Amino acid sequence: MSRRRIRFGLIGLGLMGREFASAVSRWCHLDTQAPVPEITSVCDVNSNAFAWFRDNVPSARLAVTDYRELLASKEVDAIYCAIPHNLRRQVYADILNAGKHLLGEKPFGMDRKANAAILQAVRFHPDLVVRCSSEFPYFPACKRLIQWAREGAYGRLVEARSGFLHSSDMNPRKPVNWKRMASVNGAYGCMGDLGMHTHHVPLRLGWLPFSVYADLQKIVKERPDGKGGTAACDTWDNALLLCRARDRETREEFTVHFETRRMAPGETNTWYLEIYGTRASARFSTKDPKALHVLENMGKEQGWIRLETGSQSFIPSITGSIFEFGFSDAFQQMIGAFLEEFAEGGPRHPFPNVTPGETVLSHALLTAALESHAARKAVEIRLDSES
Repeated sequence: MSRRRIRFGLIGLGLMGREFASAVSRWCHLDTQAPVPEITSVCDVNSNAFAWFRDNVPSARLAVTDYRELLASKEVDAIYCAIPHNLRRQVYADILNAGKHLLGEKPFGMDRKANAAILQAVRFHPDLVVRCSSEFPYFPACKRLIQWAREGAYGRLVEARSGFLHSSDMNPRKPVNWKRMASVNGAYGCMGDLGMHTHHVPLRLGWLPFSVYADLQKIVKERPDGKGGTAACDTWDNALLLCRARDRETREEFTVHFETRRMAPGETNTWYLEIYGTRASARFSTKDPKALHVLENMGKEQGWIRLETGSQSFIPSITGSIFEFGFSDAFQQMIGAFLEEFAEGGPRHPFPNVTPGETVLSHALLTAALESHAARKAVEIRLDSES
């Protein structure tokens, strides 16, 4: 029996657009009865981007530079959208108003006002599946860590740390791009671009920050503009957010660190999550992607155990269980979680993509972080009545 197909249009054909297409092209890798994705249309303001898709995605029969043409197509059910932050308020709303499901890149809007506008469009279209991207929780070791946390294996929470560390800007001669410009990237800087990666798991586990003290850094103030001159860099390079949070289950307070860095010496692309408790602790990092580290508290003595987790994530795959797992696998698992929203009988994925409501919480945290840094003090994280 043939499976249902969800026809995708891609808006934004850069690195993530190509990653999406690659994941779809090897969909047989996943052992799932969820609908099958098919890319039927692509869009980018730069028509030179079409060549790669013509060569590698024969199902994409429509290639346009105006996204409205793509949204008008009856051959598109859902959109994967990866465009600069300042464009998302309008484009995300237009996608939803055109009746298309949306898997959008983070953040959902470059600021809280833009996020509110997108969420208004979401409320107008409750029949549509709308989710925000976040790949890293789908590493098998992180899956085990999430299960461990949901079981309350830590006892009482002492502290959680979640971070994303880049070295992408360590070279001060790297030419400026839109992620270094607040007018396009937004005032959040690295927090907007990387923050949801750090927020996804803690927010899903019900660890809700209510205050934040933020330490933000602008390290490189200008970069080459690619035209022989220089251009100002007015976004935050690095951010450390020290939060007080409350466990939704126990109502106990504890500390959460959120760390996002574009200038992290010694790193390339490291995502980590660490959970420390009175009974036990655990940690995962993409630097050691096959392992979950668990600290057992034996009273007077403690000891870390390294558990090899293999290749299997939330959705089973054809890969042998002893083999390795990487970013492209996590990205495919993220799309799989989105597609399982359309499964017959309703969603059944144990760890769905970021929800619109969670993007509201993320924006509230980052807005408060900007206020905290400016005031040099801890500030309350204010949520509206619908958060």
